Amino acid sequence: MSSCKDNNSNYANIPEKKIPKVVDYNFDVRPILSDKCFNCHGPDANKRSAGLRLDTEQGAFKALKEDKTKHAIVGGKPDESEVFVRITTSDTMRVMPPIDSNLKLSKYEIKVIKKWIKQGANYQKHWAFVPPVKHKLPEVENKDWVSNDIDYFILNKIESIGLQPNQRAKKERLLKRVAFDITGLPPSLELQNQFLADTSKNAYEKIVDQLLANKHYGEKMANHWLDVARYADSHGYQDDGARTMWPWRDWVIHAFNQNYTYDKFITWQLAGDLLPKKNIEAILATGFNRNHKITQEGGVIDEEYRIEYVTDRTNTFGKAFLGLTFECAKCHDHKYDPISQKDYYSTFAFFDKVPEKGLYKIDRNFADPPLIVIDNKLIKTELPFINKTGPENVKVMVMEDSVGIRATHVLDRGVYDAKTDTVDFNTPKAILEFNKNKFDSNRLGLAKWLLDNKNPLTSRVFVNRVWQDVFGAGIVNSSGDFGMQGDLPTHFELLDWLAVDFRENGWDIKRLIKQIVTSATYTQSSVVQSKKTDIDPENIYLARKQRTRLNAEMIRDHVLESSGLLNKEIGGPSVKPYQPNNLWKLAGTGRGILTNYIQDHGDKLYRRGIYTFIKRTVLPPVQTTFDAAARDQCEVKRQSTSTPLQALIMLNGPTTLESARVLSEKLNKEELSVEQKIEKAFQLILCRKMKPEEKNILTTYYNEQKEAFNTKPDNAKAFIDVGEYPISENRDNVEVASLMQIIHTLYNMEETIMKG
Repeated sequence: MSSCKDNNSNYANIPEKKIPKVVDYNFDVRPILSDKCFNCHGPDANKRSAGLRLDTEQGAFKALKEDKTKHAIVGGKPDESEVFVRITTSDTMRVMPPIDSNLKLSKYEIKVIKKWIKQGANYQKHWAFVPPVKHKLPEVENKDWVSNDIDYFILNKIESIGLQPNQRAKKERLLKRVAFDITGLPPSLELQNQFLADTSKNAYEKIVDQLLANKHYGEKMANHWLDVARYADSHGYQDDGARTMWPWRDWVIHAFNQNYTYDKFITWQLAGDLLPKKNIEAILATGFNRNHKITQEGGVIDEEYRIEYVTDRTNTFGKAFLGLTFECAKCHDHKYDPISQKDYYSTFAFFDKVPEKGLYKIDRNFADPPLIVIDNKLIKTELPFINKTGPENVKVMVMEDSVGIRATHVLDRGVYDAKTDTVDFNTPKAILEFNKNKFDSNRLGLAKWLLDNKNPLTSRVFVNRVWQDVFGAGIVNSSGDFGMQGDLPTHFELLDWLAVDFRENGWDIKRLIKQIVTSATYTQSSVVQSKKTDIDPENIYLARKQRTRLNAEMIRDHVLESSGLLNKEIGGPSVKPYQPNNLWKLAGTGRGILTNYIQDHGDKLYRRGIYTFIKRTVLPPVQTTFDAAARDQCEVKRQSTSTPLQALIMLNGPTTLESARVLSEKLNKEELSVEQKIEKAFQLILCRKMKPEEKNILTTYYNEQKEAFNTKPDNAKAFIDVGEYPISENRDNVEVASLMQIIHTLYNMEETIMKG
């Protein structure tokens, strides 16, 4: 694998792509074969043509079925290798890939295949299935730039393409970036002033430690995990009734705030009910496995839907912890990765012993057995982090296994009643053999298998997603697919180094985050230079900090926090903020309390986005418009789109307008000049001080608006008549409206909703 570090540069979007001196199977050849050949000549035996398998050395080197004197690949001899002959022939009847496949190898790809065969056609195990090793720190020229070990790997690549990294970001911009990355909230004025005034060498590190200790860190980290865990407040499907899984969400926030190590975090969620010593908190954590959709519709076949629930748990396990597309092997052997259908159902078996039904009549407690009942006594003694008010008990779905409840079978084509061979607990050998002398045959054994030092994926997948959350793209961009169809790592050795270092240091999540955000790589400015965009337009090499937009929840939280409206209560039931009238009713889905959308009032209107009620069949429009996850299945990466609807929401959304009104009222109560009010609003919203030219523009705009509102005071009153938050006593409508226009403009600046 040592040659991988020399070959990564082939995948940047730079001119005149050169054939590497030493062709690496994993990084140069396998991607070509996977894209163009494995569909017909890969792992799936049912789809394999001519009995030829090119994804294994044995299959590629053996004599061809149709002519025993020929071989697909002959090491060192391209002209005697049928693969090379067929990809270069002009005979349309023999050329590969076939004409009707609409696939074709480029000249570059043909040259790579030829050189690889000439160099011996050396096969390697897929890089992601080889346990990571802690590579030696690479050599760099500009050692003064380096802040920690991460930077050696990044700088080595930057220098290899003739670039230099950006200078360190200005303190104000860096603080905004790191505050959102760690807490999901903008830095307060007090924190901004504290950081700007601190001239010590470790001023930034102190701020990072302060943010990591903030109670809102857990909410920020939980927000991504809710996507992974497909958390929602309704069951899904047509009838889409309500459920009470929010105490599990409270646990996730608590676990991150307490800095539960990642091995504990995933063990409790996968198998907290199977721990040797019963622990109600760990049992609650297993709600992770019950976040799947559940049907309530009459006439469905019970077993069909029960199989769907186990399928969901199996697919989620594959994507969440292994970064693999397990679902592709439900109906047949995986076409690209070494996961057979038998492997799929052997993993399926771990989640198949739950005494559950496919169809339940949901009672007023909104939970299906197996479940736990959480009362006030339990909260006081064992679950103090749960934010439950009122005397009513809460029922939460959790995991429980019943011995001998059922055998697990391979299902022909994945059909629920097409049972074939019986399978036992097992996992794909290509990843790591499930040694039954070492691992128990249950979900607890499965968790231990995940965390074994020889498991090549668990630590890689998690550190990659943390990197993705911070930089906008993972080291492996396809963070949900580390398989052969996934993207190659841009910095392979760094990924391995981080994965091993994370495991060696006790799976400490806060330490990992601090490591990343205190690197020189992270603290660079995001200034774009033409030379860098010419050589590396997608910023793969990170010679600058990527500019990324705040996610849907952060945008809401930023607006509320900067205006002083944010309700900072941690945990508790989900809330229903402003939404279009009759949204649920017009959609015609949902039963019981979810037939009509009944908006909350008071402080509930101003809770963080993580607590917004998620009805699966009718998602919150604002969050959907800003690319929040649908929550009907495990999602490890959100899209990032730009649409006119986003601008319309920021301009006309009641939350933005109300926040602008409330902040204007608050500032107008303070003994400040107009310029000082604008300056304070600017710093609260953009998290930096104004430039003189910006002050002139905004002050002029304020005066123009005030003149216009003085001419038509009814327009001022109509403009500020928004939102349910109590109006300020004795307010001057014209002054409030004029300053509100400025604040509203600030909320609609692109910079406002960017991390850096």
